[in-house]
Amino acid sequence: MSEYERKIGTPFHSVELERLKQFLTQESLAYDERITYTVVFEDGDEIVATGSCEANILKCIAVAPRVQGQNVLALVVSDLVQHLADNGIFHYFGFTKPEHKTVFKYMGLYPVAETERVLLLENKRGGFSSYVQSLCAETANAKAHGKENEHGVGIGAIIANCNPFTFGHRYLIERAASECRWVHVFVLSAEQGWLRAQDRFNMVQAGTSDLQNVILHVTSDYLISPVVFPTYFITEKDKAFSINCMLDVKIFCEHIAKSLEITKRYIGTEPSNTVTREYNRILKEALPKAGIDVIELPRLALHGNTVSASSVRSAIADGNFDSITYMLPETTRAYLQSVGAVHALP
Repeated sequence: MSEYERKIGTPFHSVELERLKQFLTQESLAYDERITYTVVFEDGDEIVATGSCEANILKCIAVAPRVQGQNVLALVVSDLVQHLADNGIFHYFGFTKPEHKTVFKYMGLYPVAETERVLLLENKRGGFSSYVQSLCAETANAKAHGKENEHGVGIGAIIANCNPFTFGHRYLIERAASECRWVHVFVLSAEQGWLRAQDRFNMVQAGTSDLQNVILHVTSDYLISPVVFPTYFITEKDKAFSINCMLDVKIFCEHIAKSLEITKRYIGTEPSNTVTREYNRILKEALPKAGIDVIELPRLALHGNTVSASSVRSAIADGNFDSITYMLPETTRAYLQSVGAVHALP
């Protein structure tokens, strides 16, 4: 039995939360408000170790210097892993600073990608390699049943949420398909409410079925997901997003683009969302250094309005689905109606 007292929060609140935040601050970490479960170990009235979870992500793990080397980290990680298992989660991820790689490997976590500031790990040995292999298998199958654009140059890629799939997405994909031999379209896998990830994938599939050189994939947890955008251990919050973007960029360039021979990344301009605009800026700066051209296209406008998925969601939330149907391909309109999604937004 441990000599330390164990406490859990789902999550913590008030005084206990403030104590936790103070401890994390001492360890150069910041509390992540998305946390759903936390365990702390105390020696008397002093926190000496803690760790937390959000979905399948281990985060905010810290051990006080005076108890390091006493197996306290193992207590924290074991507790978090048991919590995930109790909730049916057996594939999980963790973050740390690169200098802590060896310690976390002893805890059964294997490196996925690393930048100067961030190390991403997962508990499946070869999990990321298996994902890349699945992309290659999907590509081979699509090429066997599709048709290369013989007049195209290079191989393109698009990563999109498609929540829902609009004429704007169709415009970006169609443009890439007309300019490239093949185009890989990655649909985000993160569940976000309203439309399930599978629904979004199905809409893209239906809306691009006539484009024979388009190859569809899901991003899994490895591209533009909560897994690859940690901020809680970066103290310079004004730089946190940029630092995290580089992890996503490295995964894309060094593994996915390399394996699929991608030479172009297509993106749409972002007039209003500052986060997406910053992400695009980083892509335009970093990808060419890896030999990947970034093609940024203006947003499609119809009836004098910029086509955007957020406008569609807002209209549906206001009960005005009919007012934005001109932004949606018939395949999307039919799909939304078939799953009852035209009335599903709160």
